[in-house]
Amino acid sequence: MPPAVAAPAVVVANLSKRYGRIQALDDVSFTVPVGSVTALLGLNGAGKTTLFQILTGLFVADAGRVSVFGDDIASAPVRALEHMGIVFQQPVLDLDLTVGQNLGFHAGLHGLRRRRAADAIAEGLGRLRIGDLAGKRVRDLSGGTRRKVELARALVTSPRLLLLDEPSQGLDTRSRADLVTDVFALAAERGTSVLWATHHVAEVASADRVVVLHRGRVAADGTPSGLSEAQNVDTLEAAFLGIARRDAMA
Repeated sequence: MPPAVAAPAVVVANLSKRYGRIQALDDVSFTVPVGSVTALLGLNGAGKTTLFQILTGLFVADAGRVSVFGDDIASAPVRALEHMGIVFQQPVLDLDLTVGQNLGFHAGLHGLRRRRAADAIAEGLGRLRIGDLAGKRVRDLSGGTRRKVELARALVTSPRLLLLDEPSQGLDTRSRADLVTDVFALAAERGTSVLWATHHVAEVASADRVVVLHRGRVAADGTPSGLSEAQNVDTLEAAFLGIARRDAMA
């Protein structure tokens, strides 16, 4: 008997979502291979956040399905969500709590025992070089450091899948570069699967795969080099602009 084939980290199949007259997602399909960094690249309004809201169980799709490591988000939401660590576009930290209190509260919500939670928090903060900030109030931190805390929060449960929805929003150039370095290092060292939604091409130029979302549809799907070659250009940024321009004229 041949060995069982492991399920992809994420399967999005024929996903559609409409708000009144607005077709936010239109028959969207793609996969995130296990252990890969997959970019969901699109301009503002392309449908990235709607897709993430369906992925995380906040919205229900009109049609299609989503599975995470084989668990369907509609029929087995608890199991599907257990695989995920999420950095949302909007901050979710309590500004008046310390870094450690924020992460401890998150760990408690996920049922981690105190000792395991303490170890996970220390590891995550240390990994992101902010271990000395556990006792600092979030309100007193810079925007870039707060984003690192958001990432550490997402890692507390040792997720198999990391979802990032425009994680660099509001960050300066240095903080954005640090975030990119940290996420790619995590993927390489831990084998964490990553789905990164962004409109900043430079952030995901080294991704394993890029899914270009434009006006709610998948406009392209492939490796950065493959997309560049298909557009007969030298960079992912030029390829992305060409794909967006082509679809705008269609």
